[in-house]
Amino acid sequence: MSLRGLIQEPKYRHLRRRVIIAALMGVGVGVLLIDWRLGITAAIIAAVADTVYHAQLVSSVPAWRRPSVAERHTEAQLRKLERNGYRSLHARAIPGTDAQIDHLVIGPTGVYAVDSEKWDKRLPVRTQSHRKLFHGPFSKKDRLDEARMEASKAGELISQELGREITVVPSLAIYGPKIPWKVLKVRDVDVFDGSRVRKWITRRERSLTEAEIDQIYDIGARVLPARYPEN
Repeated sequence: MSLRGLIQEPKYRHLRRRVIIAALMGVGVGVLLIDWRLGITAAIIAAVADTVYHAQLVSSVPAWRRPSVAERHTEAQLRKLERNGYRSLHARAIPGTDAQIDHLVIGPTGVYAVDSEKWDKRLPVRTQSHRKLFHGPFSKKDRLDEARMEASKAGELISQELGREITVVPSLAIYGPKIPWKVLKVRDVDVFDGSRVRKWITRRERSLTEAEIDQIYDIGARVLPARYPEN
């Protein structure tokens, strides 16, 4: 293949973009500051920044699903837990319902259902008596009830296959507005700032062995199917 043909290959589109960004940055800085060495440095920094930025956007959640920014942020945190023995299933449907668990996490400290939410940061988040959750004037009761139902159903299905009871802990990871607490249980659902996902999962005592984690992961993948696009 010729050099021109290689450059035009669709799979190298990201490299073409990176070269263009680096070149523009390098020329711009070099001309502006009249120093070609600073131009080269700026080009390298621009190329590295573009590489890092797009690497963070890579997701194992099926591409058709167009995962939200919140889901991608949570998944990035969960990937860092893999080295500690945690495994995750993403975008899993609850059979017989329209509900979906964004992230099912299985690891040494237990099994967790994490739903990732991106809310308007201009509206405050508050609670009343650990039974009501509000985002500005809007009640989030239905969202909490859905998260609790998802975890409960997932636990029932996994327990039935496993032959012993497994509790799936429900949670709501919120991105955007400031959350005025660390972790708060509201209607039996743990609610926290999305940046705390890893701490929330790992703070508990170890309760599962490596063999149990693998077994539960395999069962979860089987009884909670991946959400497929509608025809």
